[in-house]
Amino acid sequence: MSELLDRHHRVMGDHAPLFYEEPLTLCSGDGVWLKNLNGDRYLDLYNNVPCVGHANPRVVQNLAEQAATLNIHSRYLHEGVVTYVERLVGLHHDGIESAILGCSGTESTEMAITLARTVTGRRGIICTDATYHGNSSLVSRLSGLPVGVERSGVKSISTPQLFRPIANGLSETELLQKHLDQLEATIGSFADQGGFAGMMLCSILANEGLPNPPARWFAEATAMVKDAGGLIIADEVQAGFARSGSWWGYEVSDFTPDVVCMGKPMGNGFPVSAMAASHEMVTKFREAHRYFNTFASSPLQAAAGSAVLDEIIDRDLVHQVSDVGARLMTALTELQREHPQMGDVRGLGLFIGIDWVTPDTTNPDVVGAQRMVESLKSRFILLGKAGQHGNVLKIRPPLVFEDKHAELFVEAFKDCLIDS
Repeated sequence: MSELLDRHHRVMGDHAPLFYEEPLTLCSGDGVWLKNLNGDRYLDLYNNVPCVGHANPRVVQNLAEQAATLNIHSRYLHEGVVTYVERLVGLHHDGIESAILGCSGTESTEMAITLARTVTGRRGIICTDATYHGNSSLVSRLSGLPVGVERSGVKSISTPQLFRPIANGLSETELLQKHLDQLEATIGSFADQGGFAGMMLCSILANEGLPNPPARWFAEATAMVKDAGGLIIADEVQAGFARSGSWWGYEVSDFTPDVVCMGKPMGNGFPVSAMAASHEMVTKFREAHRYFNTFASSPLQAAAGSAVLDEIIDRDLVHQVSDVGARLMTALTELQREHPQMGDVRGLGLFIGIDWVTPDTTNPDVVGAQRMVESLKSRFILLGKAGQHGNVLKIRPPLVFEDKHAELFVEAFKDCLIDS
């Protein structure tokens, strides 16, 4: 393995990211399982990209049959592509009518920001101070942006949350108002800086660490944005496709976006993404910008994407995710009572975060979180850590994760707690 690691660094460059102190060398996957070169099987609680399971037979068959028949770029008509996009936008609310396909979440979020600025004729974009929406030169301006700093027409607001509130001693209603006051002031600050175009939000605040905001924050904040003439962009790259126990995260967070960005799980590992909005807005975007992607809107993308939709629908994964996720959340919450380092257990569906803290405080324990990740790996369980402080254990398995898999994880987690 050391020889392979040396070769990796040589051709990929030093500091290319790899998980774990001793990186894993994987060779195959099946459903919720991954296998290394020694034949050891790991239960996957991290990878949301293969959302309907590693090496899903239906996806593999669709891709193989389409690749053996025809694959072209988007400047030819193709029944499969049109049908797929019709199905995709049909899963959203009535205001989402047209979509442009891409190959990555970054592409979809960049298109969305550009669309918002084009349609409104204004420039200002608001995000949270702990978000991530992609890594292009435009979209990366939203990452790690401190409150009060302006970065090329982008400003941030404090991540709304109850666990580490921006001010102590406030009721939940008072905390909500404090966040709304900050948002209102940030919107107003764009008045002499190109105007306010819109706000981009992950609909479940995934990269922020899945914090629980004050009740009605999403509804009140998005209403304020719309009253100011801005567009609401929902980043569903992580939240979408049943992850939250509903088709879309914005449904459980109770707001209606003008623009939706989709990515990661759309092709179960085959690169597919999309930016969707009303037909009028998408048409204005296309009129103003010559957007073209050689590999997007292809029959191969449609074949993969259609297979994913079929699997979610035919296997009723929306309800399975909701039910299995609720039972797993209950099991972890029960453990939390006896283990104060589990400062907060929160999430939606099969996306759960455990905020790892110094016991009896809300102080993030990044070292302890990493120790748990490594300890679980030694027990053949894979998960990660993320969040604003890098201390939130991130549980995000493929959607085909079942109760029997959750039970295996909880037992291993208990063992790790005893040893921690």
